[in-house]
Amino acid sequence: MKNYKEILKMAVGNEVEAFEFYRDAAAKMKDPAMKKTFQELADEESGHKVLLEGFLSNEMKDMKFSDEKDYKVAETVEAPQTLSTDMAFKDAIALAMKKEQEAMEMYQQFADASEEAKQKETFLELAKMEKGHKVRLESIYTDIAFIEVW
Repeated sequence: MKNYKEILKMAVGNEVEAFEFYRDAAAKMKDPAMKKTFQELADEESGHKVLLEGFLSNEMKDMKFSDEKDYKVAETVEAPQTLSTDMAFKDAIALAMKKEQEAMEMYQQFADASEEAKQKETFLELAKMEKGHKVRLESIYTDIAFIEVW
């Protein structure tokens, strides 16, 4: 259980970091639609933090996230390294989806390296949670980056 709690504490920290990234992105964006999207993402990360803290306080509860279909859009996109106020919306979303991809891959690597079943299951669920974030961002990205298709 000690390892499980440490995993959840790390996950809470990751959600705080993601929240701060999206909050800062919302504050930097001039375009109202961009600002709104990033604020929604920040709110979502804040909700995930609360969810994970709930799991921390109730050790016996199992974490279950839906497993989204991953079309691996983020893996094909070059994203800027830093957020700026004058970047295009699609670039800001690309950066965000890359961050979610990195989080998903980190949890998957931790799961792969885990020998303890409960710990492995926790990391796999956290990877699914991050994949859900990534898939949502990929959907936004494909809608705006390839608008000429519509």
